[in-house]
Formats: sequence, structure tokens, C-alpha cells
Amino acid sequence: MEGECLIELFGVPITDIYLYTLIIIGAATLLYLFFGDLAHGAGEALGWFSPILLLSFITFVSASGYILEVVTRWNSYPVLAASAIISFFFTLFLNIFVILPLSKAEESLVYTEDSLKGRVGKVILAIPEHAFGEVILESSTGTIAKTAKSYYGPAIKEGSKVLVIDVEQGVLSVIEYEPLF
Repeated sequence: MEGECLIELFGVPITDIYLYTLIIIGAATLLYLFFGDLAHGAGEALGWFSPILLLSFITFVSASGYILEVVTRWNSYPVLAASAIISFFFTLFLNIFVILPLSKAEESLVYTEDSLKGRVGKVILAIPEHAFGEVILESSTGTIAKTAKSYYGPAIKEGSKVLVIDVEQGVLSVIEYEPLF
């Protein structure tokens, strides 16, 4: 008969199976999102396989299957096929527009020596004449402490603001910073 649930597994209607699967896999997906870093090493060993994509695919199948079973008068087999197709596209879009961009957007504290030129820092260990001291450079991505020397030679006292002029072999060459305004 049309609209009736034809599929039963172990005497349980398919709508209940969709609903139970949605709840269980949805909870597993949330747990994986919160604690997925613990399983990150296992994911690296699997190569291209992503547990979050599998979990989201099953979640979308169960959600769309449940909705289609309740709302439409379709037979259960076309509902399962339509749910798989819907889930495939939702998972594909999730991967392309959310997961891949987020995986590439990890914040990094990596910097190059050239990127330090022109930055303003603060002397935390006085720079004696023709000797080395230490400067701290702060930015939105973190704080960097580097060995520094005076560019022109005169000593620079602790607490002074300095401007990085050059970087050679990890040592900053700095001058005292005098703001115009």
C-alpha cells in the first residue's frame, strides 16, 4: 500500500531506525567535533578518509530519510535512494565550503626574518654599545623575543621602544623609535 513503511529491520519500522540513527550518529558527530583532536593521529594514518565526513553523511541520510518517510507518500526504497543522494550533495558542500577552508585557516606563529623588518618592539634586556640585548615584538598572532643589537652602535636602555631596521642570522638590528606624533 502506498505511504506505508515497507521496510522493517528486526521488527522495527524504518522511520524509527532513521530517528535512532540520527540521534546516535548526531551525538557521535558532536563528540568527534569536541574531542576529534585526540583521534587526529588515526585520521592521518587513513589518508584521504575523514571520519567527520562519514559521520555527517550518515547524519544527513538519517535526517533526510526520516523527513521523507514522514512527509511523503513514497515507498521506503526510493526514500532511501533520495536520502543517499541528498546526503552525498550536502556532505560534498560541507567538505568544500566548510571543512577544507577551516583546515587551511589554522593560525600559525610562523614568521620570516624579512617580516620582522619595520616592526616596533620593546627592549627587555638593555642593549650595550657594540653588544647584544633582547627585544620583544608583539602582534595579534603572538609575542616574539629576539636577540638584538644597536644598528648604529650606541647603547639602548631597557624599556625603550625600538624599530627593527635589519635582521641578520636571527639577530635584530634596531634603532630607538621616536614616534612622529
